[in-house]
Amino acid sequence: MTVTAFDPAAIEAELAPFVAPAIPHGGVLLAVSGGPDSTALMRAALRAGPTVSLHVATVDHGLRAASASEAEGVAAMARNLGLPHRTLVWTGPKPANGLQAAARSARYGLLGDHANDLGVGWVLTGHTRDDQAETVLMRLLAGSGPAGLAGMRAVRLLVSAVRLGRPFLHRPKADLVAYCAAYGLVPVQDESNADPRFARARLRRLLPDLAREGLSDTRLTRLAARCARDDEALTQTARTAYLAARRPADGPSLVRLDASSLAALPDAILIRVLIQALAEAGAGQPRLERIEALVLEALRPALRDRTPLRRTLAGILVSLTRGRGLTLAAAPARTGRDGAGDGLAAGARDLLGKGDGAAYIGLKCPD
Repeated sequence: MTVTAFDPAAIEAELAPFVAPAIPHGGVLLAVSGGPDSTALMRAALRAGPTVSLHVATVDHGLRAASASEAEGVAAMARNLGLPHRTLVWTGPKPANGLQAAARSARYGLLGDHANDLGVGWVLTGHTRDDQAETVLMRLLAGSGPAGLAGMRAVRLLVSAVRLGRPFLHRPKADLVAYCAAYGLVPVQDESNADPRFARARLRRLLPDLAREGLSDTRLTRLAARCARDDEALTQTARTAYLAARRPADGPSLVRLDASSLAALPDAILIRVLIQALAEAGAGQPRLERIEALVLEALRPALRDRTPLRRTLAGILVSLTRGRGLTLAAAPARTGRDGAGDGLAAGARDLLGKGDGAAYIGLKCPD
């Protein structure tokens, strides 16, 4: 959907399915930082004629001196609108590297927990088309697969029975800035959005130049939509293949798969089948390039030549043997110099510079 003109009523109508649903649910938690996008979200949700309860939450990450006062400002705005507000504080140590990713994970964790406590069915954020374009560009530079290039989903499960919704994901940020101006709302400006220490801020400054060369936010979000369709098809196909290849596990094995079934799969599906097997076996979240190396450089040749294979990845021993097929079991304790690591090369760790870890996005990626 492409929006060509600012229309306050259209913005409010986009919230009606969440706040005035045909089938009532437990209510909505609005994630409001105080910026223009989420400030518009809060006001528009109230003007959309809600028939379920509305709640407001602000996450104070404790990363800027002004964050506490900004949260207080949102609380005052919510009170003026007659909406209950809660400030959720991210406590504990903050990582030196990957700070924005850690903050994002903490933010969604806090919002999900609070939504569960409230008994609401939805958490809504004010993400826009601009945010989606930045996300897709970051993942493109990081070498993402289809799941990463699909960007943020308009709707996804957050925790248990709580879903995360992004009703403005198709809409340019300028519309929400104009909405705030139309109703005399004064949002805060987060200085970290322009902080060159962060990859997203650096790429944001490049977007106007890229748009002049044809890589506009519209084209980036169109790419995301196409990748989302492809990712869904690949995921469904891989799930069917995984179930067909499964065999009863025995002994120390956690998962066992039929070798002949695996040998017949295309590489893209075989990679996803192994990811599902690793997840079921309780593996962590290895980077996609590690899994690709295991499948393309080791497992595929072993399946083709019918030779045995024994590798470790993310704490899981992956073995291919005659008569038993592919098995996954807990890896034995390592006895190397430091007792850590996997039996695969680690790959580059500075794809986006500034000391961040590798940003290669796997099949399941945070947003």
